[in-house]
Amino acid sequence: MKQEHIGSDFDEFLAEEDLLAEAEAVAIKRVIAFQLEQLMREQHLTKTEMSRRMNTSRAALERLLDPHSPAVTLQTLDRAARALGKRLQITLT
Repeated sequence: MKQEHIGSDFDEFLAEEDLLAEAEAVAIKRVIAFQLEQLMREQHLTKTEMSRRMNTSRAALERLLDPHSPAVTLQTLDRAARALGKRLQITLT
């Protein structure tokens, strides 16, 4: 029995299975959610205060912080960054 994926890396496997883009999107969302929560903790911000600063609902903030919720807009990310005194920077690599 030939083992098809011996010697390949996990990214190659995901690409072959057409799952790489989705896996990368989920990973990026998890990193963003983690970074936002860390900054909120460092600044002693509650979710209520953060949502007030973002001029959004608490439910919208919960979706932004949920690592399993992939949908997020650039506008929401920008408002979150500004609420934390940061700038949103996006690069294509």
